Amino acid sequence: MTPDLPAPIALPTRRAPGALFDPPPELGTLREKHPVTPLAYPDGHIGWLVTGHAAARKVLSDPRFSNRPELRHIPVLEYAPEAESNTEPIAEHESDEALPGWFVNMDRPEHTRYRRLLTRFFTAGRLAALEPRIEEITDRQLDVLAAAGPPADLMSLLATPVSSVVTCELLGVPYEDHELFQENTQIVVDLESPRPAAEQAFKTLTGYLGELVERKRAEGSADLLGELAATGELGTEELANIALLLLVAGHEPTANMIGLGVFALLEHPDQLAALRADPGLADGAVDELMRYATLAHQGAPNRSALEDVEVEGVLIRAGQTVTVSLPAANRDPKVFGDPDALRLARDDARHHVGFGHGLHLCLGQQLAKIEMRIVLRKLSAALPGLRLAVAAADVPLREHSTNRGVRELLVTW
Repeated sequence: MTPDLPAPIALPTRRAPGALFDPPPELGTLREKHPVTPLAYPDGHIGWLVTGHAAARKVLSDPRFSNRPELRHIPVLEYAPEAESNTEPIAEHESDEALPGWFVNMDRPEHTRYRRLLTRFFTAGRLAALEPRIEEITDRQLDVLAAAGPPADLMSLLATPVSSVVTCELLGVPYEDHELFQENTQIVVDLESPRPAAEQAFKTLTGYLGELVERKRAEGSADLLGELAATGELGTEELANIALLLLVAGHEPTANMIGLGVFALLEHPDQLAALRADPGLADGAVDELMRYATLAHQGAPNRSALEDVEVEGVLIRAGQTVTVSLPAANRDPKVFGDPDALRLARDDARHHVGFGHGLHLCLGQQLAKIEMRIVLRKLSAALPGLRLAVAAADVPLREHSTNRGVRELLVTW
């Protein structure tokens, strides 16, 4: 039976002053009192906000909650309507169905079909074979970073190049085109982008990848896109959209997580010292940093109920959208001891939901974890005196974006 609940609120997004890595404090208060609470969406819809860990896992794993975009509502203000407009960004109900191949916005069985085609590229064996190359790329970029500074920008010289090169080589996207896809990706994921600019950036990316897919179909290549093109199972539009999804999801979140992770360690020198003293902590460090500095932070993921479902004693009606706060779930004291502390050696970090959960668990999570582990281990060894070159409060963060991240991380040593 639904308990007494507070009136619907807007999604809390403002962090406490100086709390660079902690979720908005209201989320913690809600989690302790009402882990499922009414949420008011900007378009007038009344749905639900989930802040508890158990409730988050329930919603993300239950097939009665759909990820189809035409069913759900968006809890944060989005793209500005005009390129030169000074008006506030707007949010609209998503009315369009998922694009062909855009499997993250699909339910079973469509989602299963696409995911099955891609899973073989992310097996443990394939990813293990990539590790020597990832180490080589990381060593090269560490040399570039060292030669450029101090001070130097860790994002542009290490985090972004490593994640971009690895993603490009896996997919078969020419790295010499990285400026095109990095620039347009940032426009797409930045929720403050003018709507026309975001739409044009998306068209630029899909057009570029469509041409690339056609070349691979004609010439062949020993990479993910080449192998998928050779099967003949996917049309050009499908494969171009899959390529865009993997390209964006492969380099942008990983680069942001490397940047946020290093930033968090620099703000916790005792934990950075522990990593230097014991490089074996790098494996656990990745999970702990994913928990502590969760990327998906402004109203994602979202699901819509296909039928009435009870979650934590709350009845969610068919048609209502549910927004899952991963940062709040990752600080749930019912699961994580001393949840607001960064502790690389903790043994409960593996329960985090930073990569999602259930059907839509991040396909490339293991690759991202390998990249982060290698970068953290090698960086801590190569630059033992690493520290921020600016005050922590002056580090520019990506706050109103699909994933939270660091725009620039100036470091010295």
